[in-house]
Formats: sequence, C-alpha cells, structure tokens
Amino acid sequence: MRFATRVTIQAPAEAVWALLTDAAAYPAWNPTVASVEGTIGPGGKVTVRTAERPGQAFPVRVTAFEAPRRMVWTGGMPLGLFKGERTFTVTPEGNGVVFAMEEVYTGLMAPLITRSIPDLQPDFDRFGQALKAAAEQGA
Repeated sequence: MRFATRVTIQAPAEAVWALLTDAAAYPAWNPTVASVEGTIGPGGKVTVRTAERPGQAFPVRVTAFEAPRRMVWTGGMPLGLFKGERTFTVTPEGNGVVFAMEEVYTGLMAPLITRSIPDLQPDFDRFGQALKAAAEQGA
C-alpha cells in the first residue's frame, strides 16, 4: 500500500523545510494533524496524532535527515513485521520547490494490517496544499 502527494510551492526550500521540521507548529498550518510532539531532526523521536484520530498516537523515528531536501519518518512493529516509511522531499525548481511526500507499508504483517488503514490519499493531498499555503503566505 502506498500514498503520495506532490505540489509546486512558490517559496524557498528553507521556508518549506522550516515548516516541516517545527513539530509544535504543525496544527497551526496542517488541518490533518492534531499534534506533533518530539524533535524533528536526525534520529529524533516524534509522536503524531491526526485530526481524524486524536486519541491514537503514531510514534515514529526520523531515520534520514538531509536538510533542507529530504527526511524519512519510520514507524511500525518489531522484527520488521510491519513498517511504515514516510519520505518528505523538497526539490528546488525555478523560483520555488516541488514538495513530495510518500508513505509505503512493508513487512510480513503488511497485507493484514493495511486492510484496516483507511484511504489516506485525501489527507496526503490536504497536507500538500496546506504546506503550500503556509509556505507561500510566509514567503
């Protein structure tokens, strides 16, 4: 199972990156997020609560961090039984950037667990549009 979004943003990469790495500010610009706690940086541990399911915590670790271009959040079950990996990329293009976000689920339990995961594509698209609006407003 895979979800992805891509959007062109007329703002500097650093401005987009600043929004993506400010955990406390996520709810202010992103309607899909209730809270993000922790440190979004190399090796950081982050707990995400979605607006749709604020009572459910999604703990992830920042497993790749290449400011201001790429980061990866990884979460799941021990022993590789189930893994979700969300990759954020910010690629300079013209006077702005192309932002892309992709989440892929893998592991022995993935076929079973992904049956209970709702269609996240609308949330991914809203995430991209909200990031675009926030970054362009601040640019």
